[in-house]
Amino acid sequence: MPIEDRGDAYLVTHALAKDTLSRLRDVETEQVSFRKGLVKLGRICGYEIIDGRMETEYVQIETPLEATMGERVKGLDDIVIINVLRAATPFVEGLLKAFPRARQGVISASRDEEAGRDETGTFPITIDYVKLPEITPDDTVIVADPMLATGSTMNAVLEHVVENSADPEQLIVLSAVSAPEGLLRVGEQFSDIDLLTVAIDDHLDDDGFIVPGLGDAGDRAFRTT
Repeated sequence: MPIEDRGDAYLVTHALAKDTLSRLRDVETEQVSFRKGLVKLGRICGYEIIDGRMETEYVQIETPLEATMGERVKGLDDIVIINVLRAATPFVEGLLKAFPRARQGVISASRDEEAGRDETGTFPITIDYVKLPEITPDDTVIVADPMLATGSTMNAVLEHVVENSADPEQLIVLSAVSAPEGLLRVGEQFSDIDLLTVAIDDHLDDDGFIVPGLGDAGDRAFRTT
C-alpha cells in the first residue's frame, strides 16, 4: 500500500517519495536541488493523499466517439493547505501541483532554540502571523511542515487551526521527516487528526533536532546559513 498505518502515524511508502527524501538527506545536496526536492516530495505526497484518502465518483462523459462512464476525484475543490512558514513553502508549492484549486492559509511559527526545551521536552513557540481561509465541514485540511521534531511548533499551529475552523472532514498533518517523540506529543494533544509522514526517524538529539534527519530544512532551502 502506498500509505501504511504505523500506529502513531501513517507512512508514505511510494518509491519516488523515498528516493527523493534520500536525496534531500544528503549533505552534498545544495540549495537549489534541495528546494526542488522539497517541491517534488510535496507533489508526490499530494498525489498519495488523493489516491489513499479521497473518493472517486462515476460521471457520464462524452468522448469524440461516444458517451461513456468515467471517474473523477471528489472533493478537489474542498482542499485547504496551511503553510507553516518558512520551511514548508517549497513543500506546499509541490502540494499545489496536486491540488491547484486549494485554498491556502499561512501560519508563521518559530521555536525559541536559545531558551531550550523545558522539563516536558517542548520549546517555547512564537506565532507571528496567522491568515487562514474559511474552513468548512466538507474540507480536507493539510497542515504542511517538512520537519516534525518535538511537536512543539505543530501543536501551537494546530491550536490556531482548530480554534478558527469548523470540524473538517479530514485534518492531516503532513511532514517529510518525523521523530517518534513529536508524533506522540501531537497525537496525544490532537487525537482526531491524521499524522502523515515519509519517514519516522530514530530520535531527537539534545538540541531537539531529528536524527538522522536532513538538517534545518528552512536554512537548506533558503540558504540562510
